Amino acid sequence: MNRKVIIIGSGPAGLTAALYTARANLNPLVLEGNQPGGQLTITTDVENYPGFPEGIMGPELMEKFRTQAIRFGAECHFKHVTKVDFNARPFKVWVGDDMFTSDSIIISTGASAKMLGLESEKELMGYGVSACATCDGFFFKDKKVLIVGGGDSAMEEANYLTKFASEVKIVHRRDEFRASKIMIDRVMNNDKISVIWNSSIKEILGSKEKGVHAVILEDSQSKNTIEENCDGVFMAIGHKPNTDLFVDILDFDSAGYLITTKGSTATNIEGVYACGDVQDHVYRQAVTAAGSGCMSAIDAERYLENN
Repeated sequence: MNRKVIIIGSGPAGLTAALYTARANLNPLVLEGNQPGGQLTITTDVENYPGFPEGIMGPELMEKFRTQAIRFGAECHFKHVTKVDFNARPFKVWVGDDMFTSDSIIISTGASAKMLGLESEKELMGYGVSACATCDGFFFKDKKVLIVGGGDSAMEEANYLTKFASEVKIVHRRDEFRASKIMIDRVMNNDKISVIWNSSIKEILGSKEKGVHAVILEDSQSKNTIEENCDGVFMAIGHKPNTDLFVDILDFDSAGYLITTKGSTATNIEGVYACGDVQDHVYRQAVTAAGSGCMSAIDAERYLENN
């Protein structure tokens, strides 16, 4: 059967869009993807979402969003969309061999943390390697950790990790940070933090059983390598929007984020909307994602009324 709206992705953006479209009697189909609930499902404590003064766990917050959307008639499936066709209406969306059609589409596929691309990093993710200091910092009480990156988020995460770790070293491939001055000052004035300049991680040493015990660092100028002992490695080298599905279909900016019309969530194809981190590289917060999810639902509802 043809749908009025299909939401591709979940997280606070997609599930808020689901809530609003469901309450507008549009019976949304939500295809939540590989990480239902989005990045918040790998975040432990969410302390900055309004209305939860005591804080709430990320997965629990997303479960509440989902329950609320389902209560009003949203249909949520943990299915991963493999192909789309927006050339003609109704729009087509595939999950493997199963095809769904819809009069409008809301995209909320989010973004994923960038990785170094090492085999050892993949293998040890969650066993001493992390892309989320706020999620995992707690597990490194009185330990030595490395953080990779040079932007504001790397500085923020380094500072945050000093609440737990006894020593934090920032590994940066250049000889200066691109972070803002205030963030750099905070890091440089923190006794627990030091910097390894002009270096990159070539290998992470450890095992799933025992965790990480060291990394191999390469000097970007001399190409010499050294072994640096540590108990954990945190990646803070930015995010990549999950937009592979929409290559050659929708408009992107230079960083790969979907472009939406100013003051709207409309993409370059009429009837297709985007919300959350897939189109927002500035704020990237749960509350702003939820807000844009509400916007895209209202945009889709108006589009359907007028067509």
